[in-house]
Amino acid sequence: MGAWAIAVHGGAGVDPMLPEERQAAAKRLLARCLELGAAALRSGALAVDVVEMVVRELESDPIFNSGRGSALTARGTAEMEASIMDGRGRRCGAVSGVTTVKNPVSLARRVMDHSPHSYLAFHGAEEFAREQGLEVVNNDYFITEENLGMLKLAKEANAILFDYRVPLSAKDSCGALAGAAMSAEGGLQMNGLPISIYAPETVGCVAVDIGGGCAAATSTGGLMNKKCGRIGDSPLIGAGTYACKVCAVSCTGEGEAIIRSTLARDVAALMEYGGLGLQAAVDFAILERLDEGKAGLIAVSGNGEVAYGFNANGMFRGCATEDGFMEVAIWR
Repeated sequence: MGAWAIAVHGGAGVDPMLPEERQAAAKRLLARCLELGAAALRSGALAVDVVEMVVRELESDPIFNSGRGSALTARGTAEMEASIMDGRGRRCGAVSGVTTVKNPVSLARRVMDHSPHSYLAFHGAEEFAREQGLEVVNNDYFITEENLGMLKLAKEANAILFDYRVPLSAKDSCGALAGAAMSAEGGLQMNGLPISIYAPETVGCVAVDIGGGCAAATSTGGLMNKKCGRIGDSPLIGAGTYACKVCAVSCTGEGEAIIRSTLARDVAALMEYGGLGLQAAVDFAILERLDEGKAGLIAVSGNGEVAYGFNANGMFRGCATEDGFMEVAIWR
């Protein structure tokens, strides 16, 4: 029997001025998810079952950008995406354009287990969810007052970012931080938006079970104020999510940069073909593959190791291992 390990993330690109109470709430949620996952792994659960369970928990809490609390499109709606991959046999399932499925990660799991396909999107994904008897809700369920306020700020900032300025009149009306002007002038941006109005992006979980099986799952509402129909890295196998015999990886950050670099698969390839260890592979991928993009990732190896890396100013993250080690952190 091998050593189990688990890691979670709640997005990269964290506002340095994020209030202490918000930081504490995020860390409590990550810690609770780690404890749930660790208990399951300790009892012999398969990694793929654990990552689905943990991401469902993250989707159900509005703190992060997935499920309830997802970032909103330019039309003010939630369009979600998710993926899951089992390193045993490299089986995978992914969905995009989900608007009514309460837990998109479970729909991705059904695509993997109960369909002849690897990826379903928009009306096809929604129809399959109903065929599978998954819980569906009105789109309003996913929308929070805070994200409505952040969407308003994002729209205002986008209009002025065309001139590379953000007005000092951009105010925090619904919980987002009022610092857009300073962030823009200081260059702290992700996906073209000042960090202060950039919602923490994406949740994910990676795990290795006592049998050495690795799995990864990732879920997100995407980018605040995104065009309807935009698809990011999270549901793309090899970009935002990947699992094989040697490791499992879940990414977060600037989706377009992660897609270009096939970041998750790159970590596995560096281990498989380059002979690098887990942390060395993560470090190389973050430093050398993102060009000017900002991102982060979490990873586990089949040997029970945990690693993470990011080149953004912060990343909500945590891990737990069989030897009793556990940590939850945001900053470097």
